[in-house]
Amino acid sequence: MVLNQKFDIYCAGKFISTGNPLDVLNPFDGSLVAKTCLAGNEELELALNGAAAVAQQLADCPSYVKYNILMQISNELKALREQFAEVIMLESGKPVRYALAEVDRSIQTFIVAAEESKRLPSESLSIDWTAAGIGKEGFVKYFPVGIVGGIAPFNFPLNLAVHKIAPAIAAGCPIILKPSSLTPLSTLMLAQIIDHTSLPKGAVSVLPMDRQTGNKLVTDERISLLSFTGSPEVGWKMKRDAGNKKVVLELGGNAGVIISNGADIDLAVAKCVTGGFAYSGQVCIHTQRIYVLEAFCKEFVSKFVERAKLLIAGNPSDPLTEVASMIDEANADRVEKWVGDAIKSGATLLCGGSRKNSFMQPTVLTGTHENMMVCSAEVFGPVVVIEAVNSVDEAISRVNSGRFGLQAGVFTDSISEMNLAFNKLNVGGVIINDVPTFRVDHMPYGGVKDSGSGREGVKYAILDMMEPRLLVKNG
Repeated sequence: MVLNQKFDIYCAGKFISTGNPLDVLNPFDGSLVAKTCLAGNEELELALNGAAAVAQQLADCPSYVKYNILMQISNELKALREQFAEVIMLESGKPVRYALAEVDRSIQTFIVAAEESKRLPSESLSIDWTAAGIGKEGFVKYFPVGIVGGIAPFNFPLNLAVHKIAPAIAAGCPIILKPSSLTPLSTLMLAQIIDHTSLPKGAVSVLPMDRQTGNKLVTDERISLLSFTGSPEVGWKMKRDAGNKKVVLELGGNAGVIISNGADIDLAVAKCVTGGFAYSGQVCIHTQRIYVLEAFCKEFVSKFVERAKLLIAGNPSDPLTEVASMIDEANADRVEKWVGDAIKSGATLLCGGSRKNSFMQPTVLTGTHENMMVCSAEVFGPVVVIEAVNSVDEAISRVNSGRFGLQAGVFTDSISEMNLAFNKLNVGGVIINDVPTFRVDHMPYGGVKDSGSGREGVKYAILDMMEPRLLVKNG
């Protein structure tokens, strides 16, 4: 299907076209979805100047005005729910059932941002803790940090962009958003909604860019905060190159799940299959490594593989489809090679393992070890590793091994095991009786080690986009 529309980029409150065309292709069949264009240095400069011109106006914007703007965006997004889902499905290859869920989350993210815009942080401060403070009174108020540069990935092309745009509006910060050049259409559609609001023109720009131009969001000193979602190799280099600006990084992981003796096996299997193979595993908190207590590992593996084989693969436009193509053939080829390397190194293939073009079969491995790429790296594909362990302590140690620490899931009926996992797992979030793939959009979301720094989740992103200023009154 081809969308009968050319998408202009959104630069400083205007929709414009450039001389650098960009064709957006459907990952499922390689067909043309729509045409847009890439912004260059000239457009980025216009966006930076536009953002600077309205920065004070946006900072002075009353809470009720920001609330109304954010709710208007949410309501218009809700009215166009099916259209947005179709565009996400076409540009990313995401099954339409998951595309609809992404739109619903984006709607909710704007609602949360609207609510948070009414309670931006402030506090009174007692100054007279020493004699020097007698007669003095303190007040702390948070101010917008300035222009935000946001870089969003392909896997949640709308909602991960919204997780940068909505908090910026709530905090009173102008934002320049670079969507993935593979999936820019849903964010450009969102810009059409934003343009209908009373938000100052220039407060939001959406600019697909090549890496060279986009890297100026990292290096330009006029940008006060960089928010990046993507690979650790790119993210940490950005932080090194970012100069004095604040940097928030969400860099993914290889999320682990622990299945304890007291777990509901059928529940754990159902949750883990979804967490492992939704959107072909192209999720930062994709369920990648599962550690099962030895006593019932064989039962878990049998039920898991049986259920994985029943997943419906097909055209992402079909409401029944659960697994479709990956974002491109290069990534599917990479995943196939990682699986092949693991098998050559002694792993056992339980199901899947084959690729056709950009479609990679849901794949389950066992008998792996921690220096295999399927264990140590972020697969970002439909591959799950299941291993038996002798104790929860061993499982925690296995989850903690390696460079990532985003989220982990623990299936247990034991309060002591829950507390042990929460205190010992070196991750940003522990999810009990669910998979690490679980996320709601107001919770703090982020990780430790190579999984990044800072937190997303609307309230927590707003805090990163603001800075405290102290007033001390005498008398």
